[in-house]
Amino acid sequence: MLDKDPPESVSEATTHRLSLLLRSLRILDGEGVGTVSSQQLAERFGLNAAQIRKDLAQFGEFGIRGVGYRVPDLKEKLKWVLGLDRPRTVVVLGAGHLGQALADSKNFNSEGFKVVALFDNDRRKIGGRSRTDLPIRDIAELPVVARAESVEIGVLAIPAEAVPSAAVVLRNAGVRAILNFAPITLAPVPGLEVKNVDLTLFLENLSFRLAATGDRPRPKRG
Repeated sequence: MLDKDPPESVSEATTHRLSLLLRSLRILDGEGVGTVSSQQLAERFGLNAAQIRKDLAQFGEFGIRGVGYRVPDLKEKLKWVLGLDRPRTVVVLGAGHLGQALADSKNFNSEGFKVVALFDNDRRKIGGRSRTDLPIRDIAELPVVARAESVEIGVLAIPAEAVPSAAVVLRNAGVRAILNFAPITLAPVPGLEVKNVDLTLFLENLSFRLAATGDRPRPKRG
């Protein structure tokens, strides 16, 4: 039973775990699994059974004693908790290789998200279409399109120097959140939820982990 609204103080770590849980439930639902216990979820998907129960308890009572969780029901309730019970309209700024790959990705066009257009200022790209036939429009059209389509999320796949001004344009157009893939950390913007995804930082972290395992000689002194 979903008997209370999501608490405002839910941590980012909790929402991350709920997303992983929802992903697991989608797999089980696709396989026709009717019920599952927290222990079964933990064993199959590498989760923590006690943490699953603790996270869900913040939102109400979900399981049935001696039975477990009904997979389709819990999946739908988690979609509501995560705000995925209705489509979130998305635009992508930057129609280069990364921008088009993101816009055409199934992750950006399923389970609550829908990309409606890409935007660019390159005249050679404007008027074209992505691989999945999404229109590439002039960045000058963004405010009109954003309001007409009730766009809520803007994805940035643009050069670093263009990010601050793009964030202002999105905010002024009524967009409420930004997912930034540009190689720069976008500082908090009043009126916007901002998430930075710096791929270079992840690669450098992996490089550090590899180096820490001793895959290279130590630098010479002096």
